[in-house]
Formats: sequence, C-alpha cells, structure tokens
Amino acid sequence: MDVNRRQPIGIELVKRGVVSQAEIKTALDYQKQHPDAKLGDIIHDLKLCDERKLLAAIGEIFGEKTMLIHPHDIKVQIDEFISPDTLKQNSAVLFDVEDGKAKVCFADTANRKAIDTIRLLLLNRGLVMDKYITFKSNITEVLNSMAIRAAENFGNGIGSDATTIVDSIIKNGMEKRASDIHFEPMENKLRVRFRIDGELFEIAEISKDKQTQVIGRLKAISNMHQEKQEAQDGRITMYPDYNIRVSSQKNIYGEKFVLRLLKRNANVREIFELGFPRNEELVKNSFDKKNSVTIMAAPTGEGKTTTLYSIVQYLNSPEINITTIEDPVEIRIPGLNQVEVDAKTSFIDSLRTVLRQDPDIILVGEIRDKETAEIAMQAGQTGHYVLSTIHTIDAIEVITRLRKMGVSNYDISSTVATTVSQRLVRRLCKHCAREREFTQKELDFIHSVEEKSNVKFNLEGKRTYDAVGCKECNNIGYMERIGIFEVLVLDDALRELITNDASTFQIKEQAMKGSYRPLIVDGVSKVLSGETNLDELDRKMRIY
Repeated sequence: MDVNRRQPIGIELVKRGVVSQAEIKTALDYQKQHPDAKLGDIIHDLKLCDERKLLAAIGEIFGEKTMLIHPHDIKVQIDEFISPDTLKQNSAVLFDVEDGKAKVCFADTANRKAIDTIRLLLLNRGLVMDKYITFKSNITEVLNSMAIRAAENFGNGIGSDATTIVDSIIKNGMEKRASDIHFEPMENKLRVRFRIDGELFEIAEISKDKQTQVIGRLKAISNMHQEKQEAQDGRITMYPDYNIRVSSQKNIYGEKFVLRLLKRNANVREIFELGFPRNEELVKNSFDKKNSVTIMAAPTGEGKTTTLYSIVQYLNSPEINITTIEDPVEIRIPGLNQVEVDAKTSFIDSLRTVLRQDPDIILVGEIRDKETAEIAMQAGQTGHYVLSTIHTIDAIEVITRLRKMGVSNYDISSTVATTVSQRLVRRLCKHCAREREFTQKELDFIHSVEEKSNVKFNLEGKRTYDAVGCKECNNIGYMERIGIFEVLVLDDALRELITNDASTFQIKEQAMKGSYRPLIVDGVSKVLSGETNLDELDRKMRIY
C-alpha cells in the first residue's frame, strides 16, 4: 500500500476517525522495528481498526479505487493473461476482464515499475488496465489461493495414480522446455517445480498422501533401490527422445528427486549461435591450438559443457583424433571417442589411459583437483590440445584457482593458452518484446561501462525492449538463453606476469591493454543488439 508519506497518512486517518492517536503511535513504534512495512499495512496487520473503513479512507486520501479482494472474486483463468510468478513479483492480482478493461489490484501504488510492467503485459493483449489498491497481506493471501487452485487444476488433469502423475509431469516438462524437474517433499505436500531457462517455476502441488507412491514410481523407472533412502543416482530411459538423469536425496520430509532432462542425439549448436562474438579470427586465436590448454570458467549451470561441445565440433575433422572424458556423456557427437566416467573409473584414470590412445585433442569434463590439473598440463606440454572446465567467477580467476590447486606458475604460463568465462542470460521473446527508448539510468550505466572498460558502444538509433509475456514464452517474456563471454588469450606480457607471481589485479590491468574485456561488455553488446535487456543483466550480474 502506498503510504510513503507516513506522517500525513497517520494524521489523515486520525482526522477521519478511522484510528486514534494511540493506535497510530502503536503502528509507528512497530514500523521502527520493520522499516520496510507501510503504515497502512501495519495498521491492517495489527488489526487496529476495521479493515474496510481503513482501506476506504486510504483510497480517498490517495485518490485510488480500492477493493478488499477474495479468492471468489477472481473471474479469469489463473494464467490466461499474466503468469502467477509475474503477479507475485509485482505484488498484484488480476481479478477480472470485461469490455477491454483488466481490473488489477496492487499492494503498492508507489512502485511505478510494477504498475508499468503489468500495464505493458495487458496492453500486449489489447487490454487497458483498471487499477485498484489493497493491503499487501490481502494480495499475498489471494496469490497463495491462486497457486493452490492452479496446483489442483493441474492435479485433476494428470490423474490419480502415481504412474500417470509422474508420466504427465515429465511430459509436461518436456513440452515446456524444462531442463530440470524437482519433486520436493514439504510438510503438507509434494511440490513440483520446473527449471526453464535457468529459472525455477512451481507448477504443481501433489497431496501428501500420494508422496510415497510418487517417490516409489520415480525409483522404479530410475532403476533405484526402493528400500534405500540414502542419496542415489539413476537414469530414466523410457522416453525415446530423452535421456533423463535422476538424483535423490533425503530431507526432513521425505526424499527429494531432481530429474535432468537431456535430449538424445541433440544437435551441437554452432559456437556463434551460443552468443560467442561473431569474429572468426578471435575463435581461431582462442581455440585452434596445439601444445596447450584452454579452460572454460563459470559457475554450475552456466553452459560451460555446451560451449566446449561447440568448440570440439568447430575443431572436429577426419584428420584429428578427439577423445572426450565426461561425467556423464550428455551429447553424442559423430567422429569423437567419448569416454564416460563411472564409479569404477575417475577422470585421472581415464586421462592417463587416453594419453596412450594417440589423441590430438582431449576434452576433460572438469578439472577438480591438483592431480587432474597437473596431468592436463602435462598433456598440453607433450603435443596435445586439452579443453576443460573449472568453477571460477571469471577468466582471470582461472589463474588464481589453478595456483590454489598447487599448479606452478611456470606450468600455467607455459601451457594455458586461453581462458574463457561465460554466463547465460535469457533471450527476449521475439513474439512479444516491446520496444522503447533507453531510460537515463540505463544510458548512464552503459556510459559507465564504456569508461571502466575502455570501449565505445554505438548508441546511435539504439533502443531497448521490455519483456512482456505471451503464450509462446509461457507468459514469461523470455525464451531460451544466450551466452555472454569474456576471453583471455595469454600473450608474452601476461605469461611473464604469471611467471613472476603477479596478482590478479596486475594481470587484469595488463589484459585490459590487449583484447580482453570483462563479461559486462559483451552483455551490453547483447542488449544493444536487442537479444536481451538490462533488467536481465541485472538479475544475472547485479549491475546496478
């Protein structure tokens, strides 16, 4: 509720006889302990007066229409116009659509961004927004009720037996492009969530009395032990187009399952399709190497392996022997010798064996420890080209990470040729993205990137886009993801610094004199090309 003018709203409510001076003092004392809470919401939550009189008075003071909304007031399909997640993010409830007008209740009329977001979504559907205000707790209560109703509707559509429930959820995940499906035991329910383009969305709640049967079915089709409740790994192979990896772990309310959906025989995307800068010379200088190591760096789930596959595909030819060591093999690529690590073998054992197989290029899924790192370095020093991944925040931190593993500065400087860092950001849905001018805040940020990174963007005629949401993108506003990259190619000056144990700051300072530019530069370039927006960059990288 918009009551930013705290003292005036209190005085106005006292004048109207809605609350007394003593009750206002009680609310203000509470607000000192909860500074983010609005005064009107505090008075309501503390039940200091009649809620209808309070809401009506606030509406008069701010010149807004009011409505104390109840679940039975919702006259529209739950996700027909705006997704529940978007409503929750913006503390709003769409409760009716009539004669081209969409009636929406907000919790905070001072939040112009939330109001504009909902207005844009509705305009995209040809609807004019009719705005109302209510209490924040009222919005929360109704949104929770909507979520339960959505779960019940989904449950009614997937059947009552465990086999049908599990099968329907998995197939629904495939249809919605989910990369992961989470079955999560809660105190009074079994929650189901999909990860789509890196974000988790709750899609169903299964009643607690069906939890045992659903978990039992998941274990059966994953080839897991039914009686065992410790952590297990399994696979589901009953769906022709998918290889599904399954992981289970016990929590206080049961066993949680996560299903990773991997398409069988998926095509490896060309490196430029992933978002890598469209520069053939950069690709050649970065990856067409011998006697060296290239390392991809990023947190878990940011697409390192996918990029490595694309690099291998770029380098693949009949004259080259390429061997990969993976845990597990996610995509089968014709012409490659792909080795899958299992419980009986490790990366280190497999790598030692591969070195006796006359390889030209070796892909090691991940450098996890000193021993793997040292063998990878030795392979790079003895005529092979090694590609691998490591968990660090950026391309320069790869050097620090290898140092901490115990790899010598000499081995790093003489063997590592390129380090690449990446993040995945969501692409704007091309069906519903709405074009607009950049705000002054956005332009100021872009100029600050120019100044800090010694680059110049061409802003002439450039516009940006808001994520709106439509049926094509499940009302999210984004569809699929694209990589943003930074590339560090080690030259003689950088090698000398590393050999001399230079700090990360010194290495970055020298790198900036060459071709290296931080992730945010490629991110802004993707914004200016209309592939994503600064809101998405901020969500991913906290740029503001």
